[in-house]
Amino acid sequence: MAKESASARFLYNTAAGRLLLKGAVQPWVSRAAGAFLSSPLSRPLIPGFIKKNGIDLSECETGDFSCFNDCFTRKLRDGLRPVDKDPDALISPCDGLLSAYEIRDGLVMPVKQSMYSVADLLGEDPGAELPRSFDGGLCLVFRLQVTDYHRYVFFDGGDAKRPRSIPGKLHTVRPIALRTVPVFTENAREVTIIDSDSFGTAAQIEVGALMVGRIDNYPAAGRVEKGAEKGRFLFGGSTIILLLQKYRAEGLSEALKATSEGVETPVRLGQRIGSVPSAPSALKLS
Repeated sequence: MAKESASARFLYNTAAGRLLLKGAVQPWVSRAAGAFLSSPLSRPLIPGFIKKNGIDLSECETGDFSCFNDCFTRKLRDGLRPVDKDPDALISPCDGLLSAYEIRDGLVMPVKQSMYSVADLLGEDPGAELPRSFDGGLCLVFRLQVTDYHRYVFFDGGDAKRPRSIPGKLHTVRPIALRTVPVFTENAREVTIIDSDSFGTAAQIEVGALMVGRIDNYPAAGRVEKGAEKGRFLFGGSTIILLLQKYRAEGLSEALKATSEGVETPVRLGQRIGSVPSAPSALKLS
């Protein structure tokens, strides 16, 4: 269970905090902070950030950063995030904390949190074919913390549509906000639909968060490869969501159980978290 900071408790649990929050979650605030953190003026913040979070610079391609966001989105040396290239492997697209939910009647219903609809998440009409195609499937939520590696990859190879931006606010993605605000359908996000090689039609969604200066998806449409870098989040914790259709993945029963108990599962980019169902008779969500 995530331990909430005093500042997060103040913002989301007090009247004065909620008043301040109305301004803090506006995109221009995060854009302004992001502009500063992408400028050379932010370099003095780097040593303290590295020390506080125990960042091992020997793992990075370079330790010479021109601004804070260069450090925050630092690229790791080859081999430190190996990708399971087995075609049957469902991999994590990022470092983070995994929560897994079943989609029922078009709704994702997190335990002790606000339910939200797949249609709202995708920015689609509820009666549209795409959101209805995920009914009975899985919603996998990967919550990145500030200390995580903030580059992410395509969860599978396939034919990808160009990312579609959905404007919105920028709440924190910590559990304290998820309990009171439909964060994933209010926050700015980018939706990529992928006709994947092994898992059918899927949605990979990057969700912005408080003080995330930008979701930086690289231009990509058409054929993409499993494990290829898809983009990066500039400063702040954030979230990636995978939507999978019914009977497309198995091996996630432990993650589903942990989530039902309010526990997030630590995962790393490229790690196998599930698999293609082994046989038609074995097709099931778990």
